Amino acid sequence: MKFSMKKKRKNSGIIEIYGFHAVSAALNNSNRKHQKLVISQSHKGIITRKIKQNVKEILELPNKEMFKLYGGENIHQGIVLTTSSLIQPDLDVLLDESINKKIEVVVMLDQVTDPNNIGSIMRSCILFNCKTVIASKDNAPDITPSIAKAASGALEVVNYVKVTNLSNAIRKFKKNNFWIYGLDINNNNLDNNFDIPKKCLLVLGAEGKGLRKLTKKECDKIISIPMNPNLIFQIDSLNVSNACSIALYEHFKKNN
Repeated sequence: MKFSMKKKRKNSGIIEIYGFHAVSAALNNSNRKHQKLVISQSHKGIITRKIKQNVKEILELPNKEMFKLYGGENIHQGIVLTTSSLIQPDLDVLLDESINKKIEVVVMLDQVTDPNNIGSIMRSCILFNCKTVIASKDNAPDITPSIAKAASGALEVVNYVKVTNLSNAIRKFKKNNFWIYGLDINNNNLDNNFDIPKKCLLVLGAEGKGLRKLTKKECDKIISIPMNPNLIFQIDSLNVSNACSIALYEHFKKNN
């Protein structure tokens, strides 16, 4: 289901979440309305009175039945929750809230489409005090079970805001005193200095393609992570989620 990005309108969509940590976090989120919890018999011990009160339907299944319905346990970990989607804030609202903040980092993804990468980035965000991920409406997935599982609970805390035009969004951040730093290796004028500003929009592109030209033009600075490429095996770059973790950590260690 797609998120509605209009101000103060509730998203009536329903999402399926699987994975122990992702489901546990969702069950503890009072902003969700839980429809159905399917759990393998080997995990039925986690069902509490509170969960029974908050979930309309709970179904315990033998492991074989779980496999038939949802695939191997390595995918769902024996627990699947059908619940309401979260309301995502409007970008302008987030920017209004950040006006008086002197320290803040926000991640923007330029055509990053892999759900596991997006979920992993959210997980890093929650650990390094980043509250928001910005993505394009047309070139990024809506929240999926894969994103929720990879986020390992971070989906309940980190905003996932989709905008129509990344360049327009960047200009809004500039007006709100954010420095715009692009993280990219596909550039001849790289800067390995990781002195990321206190108030920063960190922009990352898809693996291989990197940042688009239009996005780069909007950046105040393009930086890269110093590394030692292995040319023999053609290993010359980091996974985008790993690169994001390093950049967020560099901001975190200097500002916390």
